[in-house]
Amino acid sequence: MKTPGRKRQCLGRAWEGSVEPLRFKHLEVRVAGTPAEVDAAQALRYSVFYDELGAKASPEVRRACRDFDDYDAICDHLLAIDLERSNGLPFVVGTYRLTRRSVARANFGFYSEQEFDLSALYDYPGEVVEMGRSCVHPEYRSRGVMQLLWRGIAEYICGHNLEVMFGCASFHGTEPESIGKPLAYLYRRHLAPEVLRPRALGAHYVDMAGDPDTGLTDEEGLASLPPLIKGYLRLGGFVGDGAVVDHDFNTTDVCVLVKTSQVTAKYHRHYIRPAEEARN
Repeated sequence: MKTPGRKRQCLGRAWEGSVEPLRFKHLEVRVAGTPAEVDAAQALRYSVFYDELGAKASPEVRRACRDFDDYDAICDHLLAIDLERSNGLPFVVGTYRLTRRSVARANFGFYSEQEFDLSALYDYPGEVVEMGRSCVHPEYRSRGVMQLLWRGIAEYICGHNLEVMFGCASFHGTEPESIGKPLAYLYRRHLAPEVLRPRALGAHYVDMAGDPDTGLTDEEGLASLPPLIKGYLRLGGFVGDGAVVDHDFNTTDVCVLVKTSQVTAKYHRHYIRPAEEARN
């Protein structure tokens, strides 16, 4: 469905205004600034999505052992790098792919448009950013690595005056009936306001509403969700209308949105304010 491996002509690149590097011990988070750094992110994505999670690779992707597509050339790639294991080439242990609406409009749109109608987000008055291709090396799946990535995201949000972030988040597997209760919980408790709400495209639309007599409590609903979706909801996130089955990536996708004020407030509370108090 998502045509990995094709190449298109792009207008410029999105690496301007990179996030200042953030360090914690031997780890560093920054926006990729060279093709070698993007290649390292693509290698990590291939290892996680294809080798570990069983996505179906195109012949081009399989030959390269890289997860790549058209959008890589226009996106910003946020990287977590282990400096101690980097020897000439960056040892990337975590990554997010970020696409601002201004960049999407200048090129060929958002990646998520292959699954969702994003008209509401195109019409939203403030700048928005699509987040995707999130993954972490299996040896680094600790709270510290994710916190460092999210510090980088908060810096990126502030640097580009972003108001809403969104993207596809996934349940593993391609049988939505097996996750009917979690989908219904998301639809009933966390449906995005209409002014922001994406909707799964007609050909792909999977109803999330479910049977009203089989609902989950808030505690049960949160417990039934993948960690990434759960994390977005804890930031006050919403979901769009309808799920989409992606057979290529062996997932069932929902579109998640978060107003960035929640992210930057949490970042300020946990990192900026303590640092200011320590100086005073």
